[in-house]
Amino acid sequence: MYEKENLILEAKHVSKKFQSSGNRLLTACEDVSLNFYKNQTLGIVGESGCGKSTFMRMAVGLEKPSSGELFFHGRNMLELKGEELRLNRRNIQMIFQDPSEAFHPRMKVKEIICEPLLNFSLINRKEVDSKARELLEMVELPGNLADRYPHDMSGGQRQRAGIARALALEPEVIVCDEITSSLDVSAQKTIVELLIKLQNKKHVSIGFISHDLALVQQFAHQVAVMYLGNIVEIINGNEVCVNARHPYTQALLDSIFDVHMDFSKEIMSIESEVPSPLNVPAGCPFRNRCSYCMKVCETEKPKLKEIEPCHMVACHRYNDLCCI
Repeated sequence: MYEKENLILEAKHVSKKFQSSGNRLLTACEDVSLNFYKNQTLGIVGESGCGKSTFMRMAVGLEKPSSGELFFHGRNMLELKGEELRLNRRNIQMIFQDPSEAFHPRMKVKEIICEPLLNFSLINRKEVDSKARELLEMVELPGNLADRYPHDMSGGQRQRAGIARALALEPEVIVCDEITSSLDVSAQKTIVELLIKLQNKKHVSIGFISHDLALVQQFAHQVAVMYLGNIVEIINGNEVCVNARHPYTQALLDSIFDVHMDFSKEIMSIESEVPSPLNVPAGCPFRNRCSYCMKVCETEKPKLKEIEPCHMVACHRYNDLCCI
């Protein structure tokens, strides 16, 4: 599944720090290494503020890492400049969480979704009408929506238009930044089904950001769990429910509400609050909320360790140091 020849985008030890007041540094992402493969979906889950959106913004070039490297087909994207950098942007596109904020309210839908094609001179003005209808029909919207404005469409329709805009340039990678968070459950289902259908048709790699582990595990081929800027577990999507090992991942699973759940089982909550990224505790970042915390967790930060094929965990319970 994860053959090297199918590797499209590779992040190596990427970190992002922001300067804050009082000459302090806010660590948004810390030593993140993740891969995007052809025709595969990488889901990144975690609580708000864990750094998942910051990482994806670096992956698409909207933020520059403080350290680390980003490779697209083996070429370091951080070394690209000028026209070469501009041309590379068409390979990785992003769908934003709120299309109402991403779309210009005075532009018609056809102008919005065809703007990238015009910017790269892939079509001319006379072709906008026909191309817009083609792209709208690709995302299962009627072509006559092309002459509407964003405010004349429902939330689900706007999100589909966002998908059409992202796919207009035929990118190899698209990043979805919590694109279902503002939609109702039925609309979420249809958007996810559409993404799966388009992925199978176009063989595009998808990065899907969400705080909803229940949703992500249903269709992501691989799931990366983030906590306080750190990757704490990487696991195949179809194994999350039965094989998750990190205490944080297990806590996220325990918080999922489902009509088929065992209502006699006590719902466990994660104690305490998430520490401030301005004051990350020494040792394991999850230690103040973990019921398995040991002495070593207070001083030694666990490293991601492969405990079985395609399954990595950053926890001292699966490290030789746990005997301390």
